[in-house]
Formats: sequence, structure tokens, C-alpha cells
Amino acid sequence: MVRELACQELAKILEQKLPIVLLDVREDWEVEICMIRESVHIPLSELHGRLDELPQDMPLAVICHHGVRSRHAGVFLEEYGFKDVFNVTGGIDIWARQIAPDMMRYD
Repeated sequence: MVRELACQELAKILEQKLPIVLLDVREDWEVEICMIRESVHIPLSELHGRLDELPQDMPLAVICHHGVRSRHAGVFLEEYGFKDVFNVTGGIDIWARQIAPDMMRYD
């Protein structure tokens, strides 16, 4: 079961530079609007063919727009042997509302 990670917790982890990979599974057009600087962008539709780009020995926090695609990606990653996988609750939309209010948002 993919664990949840609140945006506030993710912000603390990134601020403290703790080891974590932030995987953004949104589409290219979404990332053009806004993204978290520290993230690695692999669209969900490409994830299967790009698993070798992700370290298996680090925690992965997966983010999308609202948290649905990232949850699917997290389940997929766990099925392929990734152990420390988190879904970022509320996605980039909540991140923009709570952590980065100057960030552009979209529907």
C-alpha cells in the first residue's frame, strides 16, 4: 500500500535536503505551467519504459495534479520492487495553495 506524504512534510524534507526523489508524473504541458524545482519529470504514460532512471535505494515521493495519477504510479512502482514509495497528498495543486502561493495553478 502506497503511503501518503503531506505537502508540508515534503516541504520540510526538501528544505532539510534529506534523501528523497520527487517524481512528477504529470504531462509535459502541465509541467510547463508549474513544477517543483527539485522534481524529476517522467509522465505516467512513459514510466514503464523509464524505470531505470529511478534509484531503488532512495525514497520516492510521487506527485501529480491532485494525487490520483501519483497514487497509480506509486502502486505500479511498488509492483516493480520499489520499497519506499509515497503519494504526495493533494498533488501540485495543494503544494501551490499551501507551500508556494505564488506558483501558477491550473484546472
